[in-house]
Amino acid sequence: MKTPNEYRIKEGLLGSDDGYGNNGCFMLPSCVPGRSLCAIASDGMKWEHVSVSAIQKGINRTPTWGEMCQIKNLFWEDEDCVIQFHPPKSEYINNHPNVLHLWKPEGEEIKTPPSILVGIKQ
Repeated sequence: MKTPNEYRIKEGLLGSDDGYGNNGCFMLPSCVPGRSLCAIASDGMKWEHVSVSAIQKGINRTPTWGEMCQIKNLFWEDEDCVIQFHPPKSEYINNHPNVLHLWKPEGEEIKTPPSILVGIKQ
């Protein structure tokens, strides 16, 4: 996991400094014009995690696929695989509507299906 420190919130309730490592709140421009992204990153309990919300005119919106790709590229390497879980209904939690999450187990490679099951590589 890598940390885009140039976007780290350094003051206020969500403020942190480089001493917090990967943990902190980050406010960055979105690839969608007129939006900003708020990302909260953590790396506890053997999981790397980033939660993301998109903000447009002061209203929280669900991030787009492109925005989630942008976050993945900022916080992880190109060849890292990260996942977005859809848990069993009995374990579903939604404390913050319009927030999506990316996860990566520390020190483990995530198995992916053969690419041909997704489509044909060009």
